[in-house]
Parts: sequence; structure tokens; C-alpha cells
Amino acid sequence: MISIQKNFNEPTMPVDEQQFYGLVRATRWNELIDSFRQTGDQAQKRKLPAFIFQATFDETTSKNGRVGRWRKQAATRLTGLVVMDIDHVDAPRETWERIDNEQLTIDNELRKRILLVYITPSGKGLKIVFKARTDWGNLIDNQHAMAQLLGVEVDESCKDASRMSFICKEEDILFIDKELFTYENQEFAQKYNEEYRKGKSGQTKSPSPSPQVGTLSSDCVSTPKGEGNQTADGAPLWHGHSIQSIIDMRYADKLPCAADSNRHNESLKLASDLLILLDGDRQQTLQVLKAQPWVQEIIQERNENVEQTVASAAERMAEREKKYLTQAPSKAMQEAILAVTDQTFKELTQDQTQATSARQKEDEMAQCLDEWGNRLEAMTAHYPILKDVFKGLKRNQFTAAFFVAGGFMMTLMTRCFYRFYYRPEEKRRLNNCTLIIGDPASGKSFATRLYKLLAAPIVEADKVGRDAINAYRELMKTKGANKEKPKKPKVIVRIHPARTSNAQFIQDMVNAVEVVDGEEMQLHMLTFDTELDNTVMVQKGGSWIDKMSMELKAFHNEEDGQAYSNADSVMQNFRVTWNYVYTGTPIALKKKVNDTNFGSGLFTRLTCIPMPSTHFQMIERETTMDFDSDARLKQWAVKLDRMKGELPMQRIVDELYDWTARRMEDAKENHSEADELILKRCAYHGLNFAAPFIVMRHWDALHQEGEFWCGEFQTDDVDWQLVELIVNIQLACQRYFFGAMADRYYEEKRRDQAVNGTHKSHTITAFENLPQEFTTEDVMRCFGLTKDDAVYKRIERLTEDHLAVKMGTFKINGKLRAKYRKMGAMIL
Repeated sequence: MISIQKNFNEPTMPVDEQQFYGLVRATRWNELIDSFRQTGDQAQKRKLPAFIFQATFDETTSKNGRVGRWRKQAATRLTGLVVMDIDHVDAPRETWERIDNEQLTIDNELRKRILLVYITPSGKGLKIVFKARTDWGNLIDNQHAMAQLLGVEVDESCKDASRMSFICKEEDILFIDKELFTYENQEFAQKYNEEYRKGKSGQTKSPSPSPQVGTLSSDCVSTPKGEGNQTADGAPLWHGHSIQSIIDMRYADKLPCAADSNRHNESLKLASDLLILLDGDRQQTLQVLKAQPWVQEIIQERNENVEQTVASAAERMAEREKKYLTQAPSKAMQEAILAVTDQTFKELTQDQTQATSARQKEDEMAQCLDEWGNRLEAMTAHYPILKDVFKGLKRNQFTAAFFVAGGFMMTLMTRCFYRFYYRPEEKRRLNNCTLIIGDPASGKSFATRLYKLLAAPIVEADKVGRDAINAYRELMKTKGANKEKPKKPKVIVRIHPARTSNAQFIQDMVNAVEVVDGEEMQLHMLTFDTELDNTVMVQKGGSWIDKMSMELKAFHNEEDGQAYSNADSVMQNFRVTWNYVYTGTPIALKKKVNDTNFGSGLFTRLTCIPMPSTHFQMIERETTMDFDSDARLKQWAVKLDRMKGELPMQRIVDELYDWTARRMEDAKENHSEADELILKRCAYHGLNFAAPFIVMRHWDALHQEGEFWCGEFQTDDVDWQLVELIVNIQLACQRYFFGAMADRYYEEKRRDQAVNGTHKSHTITAFENLPQEFTTEDVMRCFGLTKDDAVYKRIERLTEDHLAVKMGTFKINGKLRAKYRKMGAMIL
């Protein structure tokens, strides 16, 4: 079993074959690897996810209290796989061919031990993953033994079981055996697990010398290298200040010397501080460390291995699962930074930390969009219509397209309903409030294509009503004041642009009623707009004002009403049946949902899906016109528009209940009120968006009644896989867009409660101080009373307010005393 760590702030998770290929095929990571090879920018490599082949990990708690399978040597469970790197190879493919044709041709048993070979992200190295031999020794022993057989050289740098290996591109995989994804060697694990957990990962056997092909790869690291600015003579700078001047201030007149016998320890501490300041760059850290006179002394006196000092400092930091950019140096170094720069370390790095966090968040979402795209592409085998939905789009845009199509399709199925695990007696409709959020010109125009094709049946049906209303208005213009006015026709118009008056919108919504299976059913309104900013602007006044309340009520078809005095506004109550799909920019979303209106709960009703960055890539040139694809979407739109009745979704509802319960347990363990809030409506989104695709998959089980289609079918594991993917996407996107706001909401709430709840009246405090069973003397003491009359009046009030009850009269210290018991808490 192999694992992956998406970034240094996340725990590891197991990876199966499908997920492995999803990662190595992901457009985002392939582009990042290509860019890294062109620029050599180590910061780009740091953004890559990384595989862990040699071990999985027990659950432990991070420094922030998060429970997960963190990449800690102390929690190691060896897999029996070994990773070996060959670096600084100009022609890695040819190098592997030479090994394959020479050494492995001679030794077929050795060939069978190798499960994976690939070119590292640098393009100048090879990574070889093979099955360990227990008789060869531990991991580093196995590396030395394999290196000798293959004719390469290895050192101690990758000896730890917790080492990670940055991912590669699929095209750079030179050999792979499927056994990689299932292989385990229990004998090897039982023999060496405890040794690694105790931090003992050094050699147990002396290797024989071997010919050198390359050295160990820098892709096999616990924490990646960084970059630093330099002065003209090559000395590194930190935020524009000389690092040497900061070190001089740090030690001042207290330079380590031979008499103190602490120079090695001080060099280790300084290396740790420098790694933080220099973004983990070991080479620059080594350069600065060697420039210190007292370090040169121990090099000359006892041939101090300063390279090993830097490596040890890096390993110690990695074991604490701390990323250099977010770490603070020692107190002494921070004091020196303040003295030299007149700013604290936090002040100097705050913007950098925030920018890094934002970049990391974007990178994580980009990875998610790639992974979701791969999953959705795999599902086209079961849901062929998805191929037409995704036509002309990149894989990382598939998620947005899926939700837009689902939003329109469920609106076509307006005559359908299902029953949920919460209040199953209610008929639940297929509701969605979909927002596709991306930068300008990020490819959001695909939504217009889907709208024109999938909303066509509603547009066509609306034409009759629109023509009738327009004819009525023309007729009204020609009638004089004394002539009989024509009666306004009652028509159905369901599609409304952003600029629709309240009176017209509500009237059309109330009019849009059909009798389905003997019951009146209010059909969904539909709004589509390619400019979310437009809808936000008109919402502030004029045509769209006050529709925010209907946006909130639409998700659960809650009841609303109007009672205006003007003649066009009929006094009535109604259910809000309204689906809307908007595309817009992040700035527009901020206007729509922000800290000011967050408490309204609109965000939990929204399905917000991000569009990926285009990364300077042109769209693919379309050389042919695929009319068949458009025709298939139109044909399915017509069929879905003729659906009616109850959808047999009980199995899906049961699965959603269990999924929600598991996520709620996660939120409870993490003490996350924000996650609890975000989670509550995810299940509705999962069922609503999946319903049209599930119906299409089981269409053959349906039958036609007149012009409508209905019937029973059985959902299965394939359908649940789609629903599960949707709820996972919804949960991740809610956290992405609104997680920080949710955290701030609860922080503000607690702060307000603390401020408003700090003052307690003397009466409450005195009552709280009373023992559970008390006498008149206790009341006198706690309430600060000196007269018997006041004491008895206080006790009388307590008993009459049911806060205390008399237990009886007892002899206490030779005197008869009444005794009382507190019955509850006093709240004033």
C-alpha cells in the first residue's frame, strides 16, 4: 500500500491505482513539472504532492490538534517497499535502459523485485521502487545492496521510512507493476517497525563499494529547498537585510568558543534558524554557517561535518511536521531581527505567510479539480451524456460543467419529488442555487451553451405565455379610458432575467401550476445570468430588490407572501420554487456572500464551484462541428421535461444519512462548529444534482403515461459513487469559499457572548455561591445580609420563584435550623 501527502500541512492518505494515475495524469501537476524543468525554481517543485512508498502511518495528533495519519517516523508502519534515487543523470531513460538490458537481463529474480521506475520532476534523476529483502537488512541496507547490484551509488540521505518522493508525469514512468498498489511484507515490517519508531534508521550492515552512476536525488527529501535573495558578493539577504548582521547581533559578544564546549550545539541551533529564514535552502544555510569563524574553528580542529549538521537540523524540523515558511526562529534570533530591522519576525513575514497560505489553498483546489475531473471522466462509461456535457472542455473544467448541467436538468424535472431522511412526510423538490466562480475569460461561457440546449423545452413552452402577455399589453395601449379593458390572460412563464419586477416574478411563480397525478404542483422558475455582478448590483434597488429573501427560501421551497396595496400585487401566500444558475468572478461572490451577511445562511444553500486558472494555455482549436452532441443534449432535455412523480431514492437517502453522520463525527472530533455548519445541507445537494443522471441511466426501467414518463427503478453502487462524489465536492468547495468566513463567524459570536456575558448581578453571584443545601447563615454570608428580616425575605423569594425548597428543620450545633435545597439556576 502506498500513500500520498498533498502538502506539508495535510496528513497522508492511502492511494489506489485509479488515484495514482489520476495524479500522474493531472494537467495541473504536469504543467508544474514542465515549468520546474524550465526554470529550476524549487518553489514550484514544493507545490507538488508526494508519494510515500516505504511506510504508512498510525493516526497521531498534529500540533494544531488535528488527528490524522501524519508523516511521522514515530508512527511508522513499514510496507516492505524501498525507494532508491539516482540523481544528476543527463539521460535517465538511457540509464534505465542500460540497467534493464545489462544487470536485469542477467538476474531475472532481481528484475521481479522492481515494481516502479520513473524520471523525477527535475528530469535529471531516476527513482526505483523495489521489494525489500529481509536478509539484506533495513531500508538503507536494502538501498546499498540494490545499488551494488545495479551498479550505482547511494548514501544515507534517504534512510528514513517517512521519506517522501515528489510525483511524476505518466509519460515519465519507465516501468510499473500493478503489485505496487497491493504489496506488503509483514515479515519485514515486524522486524524493523519498532527500530524506525525509535528513530533508528541507520545502516546495520557495511556495504561494499560500487561504481558510481549518480548521487541520491534531491526529490527524496523531508522538506524541500527554498530560495533567498543575495547581495552582490553572493551573501544571502533576508527581507532586504543582511543575514550576517542579524547573526552578529544574535551572538554579539557571546560567540561560542572552545572553552564553552558548545560550538556544535550552537551550530545546530543556528542551522535551524537559518533554514527558517532561508526557506529551507540547505545550500545557502551551509554557506552562511561555514562563514562563521567559530564554525571554521571546529572544522579545522576536528574536521566537523557541517553538512551533516544542516541535514540533522532539517530532519529535526521535519519530524515536528513544521513547514519552514510558517515557523518562527529561536527567541534569541527573533530579538536580533527586531534589533537590526526595527520590526518583529511576525511583522516581516505576515504578508509572505498569508500569500503562501493563499497560494497553497489555490494549489490544493487546482489538484481537487484535476482529481474530480478524472473521476467524472471515468463515470462517462456509466453516464454517457457526460461526454456531451464536457464537450470542448479541459478535464479540470468538468466539475463546473457537471453542476451547471445538473442545475438545468433538475429544473426540467420540476414535476418530480423525493423523500428525505429529515421529515420524510414532506415532498422534496429538486432545487439548486448554482454559482460558477472564476476569473474573467476563464472559460465560464460553456454555461451559455448548456443553457441554450438544456433549457430549450422551457424556453419553447414560455413562448406561448410571453406572446400572450405582449399581445395583451399592445391591446391595452389602444383602449381608451372609457372603453372596456381586456382581461389579462393567465399564462405560464418560467424563465426570468435578472431585471424582473417583484410583482411580475411572483405573479408568474403563482401562475406556474400544473395538476400532476391529481395534485396541483407549482413549477420551478429559472434564472440564468452570465454576470453574477449584474444580479448583485440590481439587487440593491429597482427590479431585484427584496429578492434576497426569496433566494434564501428557494432551496427548501419555503413559504413567502405579499400584501401590497397596489393593484398589480395580489394579496397571497406562495411557495418559492425557483432555481438559478449564475456565473461570475470571485469579486462578485464577495459582494454576494461576505462577513456582513454570512449569518443569513445563504452560503449553505449555494453550490459554488470554482473555475481553474487557464495557466496561459490556449483553448483547443475545434476543427469539426459536432451537431450530434448538441442534438443528444436537446433530446434528453425533452425527455426529462416530461418526467413526473416520486423518485425512488430511498437507498441513496440512507447512504447520505450515513455519510453525513460520519462527517459530523469528524466535525465533533475536530471541535469544528464551522464544519458542522457547512455540512448540514450537503446531502440535499448530492441527491438533487445526481437525480437527473441517475434517471437517465435507468431510463429503460421507466414507462410512459400519456405525455409523461414515470416508474420505479433500483439505484445501485454506481449511482451512490456519483452521489458520494457530489457531496464530497460540495463539502470541499464550501470549505474553500466559505470556511474562513465560518470560522470568523463563530469567533465573533464567542467574542460577543464573552463581552455581553461578563457582567453578572450580585444576586446571581450570591445564589451561585450558596451550597447545594443551605441554611439561613449561608444566605446571610453569601448575600451579605445583616438583618434577619432581610434574610427571611430573600429565602421567601427564592422558594416562591422555585429556586429553592425547604427540606425541614434540623438540630445543628444544638440549635434548630431550617435547611433548604437549591432547585435550579438563577437566570436574570
